[in-house]
Amino acid sequence: MTASTAKIAVTGAAGQIAYSLLWRLAAGDVYGPDTRIELSLLEIPDAVGAAEGVAMELGDSALPLLASVEVTDRAETAFDGANAAFLVGAKPRGKGEERADLLAANGRIFGPQGRALNDHAADDIRVLVVGNPANTNTLIARQAARDIPAERFTAMMRLDHNRALSQLATRLDVATTDIDNLVVWGNHSATQFPDITWATVHGQPIADRIDHDWYTGEFIPRVARRGSEIIEVRGKSSAASAASSAVDHMRDWIAGTETWSSAAVVSDGSYGIDAGLVAGLPTVARDGKWEIVQGLELNDFQRERIAANVEELRAEREAVADLLG
Repeated sequence: MTASTAKIAVTGAAGQIAYSLLWRLAAGDVYGPDTRIELSLLEIPDAVGAAEGVAMELGDSALPLLASVEVTDRAETAFDGANAAFLVGAKPRGKGEERADLLAANGRIFGPQGRALNDHAADDIRVLVVGNPANTNTLIARQAARDIPAERFTAMMRLDHNRALSQLATRLDVATTDIDNLVVWGNHSATQFPDITWATVHGQPIADRIDHDWYTGEFIPRVARRGSEIIEVRGKSSAASAASSAVDHMRDWIAGTETWSSAAVVSDGSYGIDAGLVAGLPTVARDGKWEIVQGLELNDFQRERIAANVEELRAEREAVADLLG
């Protein structure tokens, strides 16, 4: 591995999200135009053939930064020397399946993947869990990777963040880039809390321009349930937007940004969120690390919303306690 080459592993490589993600990665949208990309595609044995077809298409695209594509059903091979890992593949919730059952089933995926990352990934590995339930899947993988610093495991709240930006920009008739200091707290679930308390547009507080009833009655629940809304309209789950948000998350993590983002990181105990839980927090990226924005004063409304997420994340952790060692 040279300084100008990065190896990126993607699990669930034959799925819809990966199909939107892989071309972005190979085009340099994460590491930039001066870094060659080695892609490692991990799939279950039954889907290896489909992943090989994706690899053929990547080759046919003649992407100038794409150095190689490898397809495998072995995590040890996929993660060997990897600098970044997008853990996209996860078991979807089946009909009549309880959330605890889903968590346990995914634990049997993310535990072994965490161990394989621990034993085979590069020292600078960065892990983004996209597969749901992403926060607790991240917790499981991190716990299994005892030798990798906890800060290198994250879950994707960037999709929720981007959804919130889009809804606000439409409401205010501004560009998403005009909005700063937005945060989505907590879990990637219906309890998540898109918070505009500190958000500004052109430097002016957004809260002064937003009707509170719309904020609590429409904006917050719509951001949280946007995935379900898309399934109802499109007939399929979010794929391209999830892939785009994953690229945003990893690019900012590597390149750095002083613009607030929402990343699910391992909590240090800030804002009443139990240390060790993986939760969405206000973050910036400096020197290759996500940093939690500190010193924000919370009101009762915010505390209540954040506490609901903490309770849910605690319950999820309890449901997979036997997998956490």
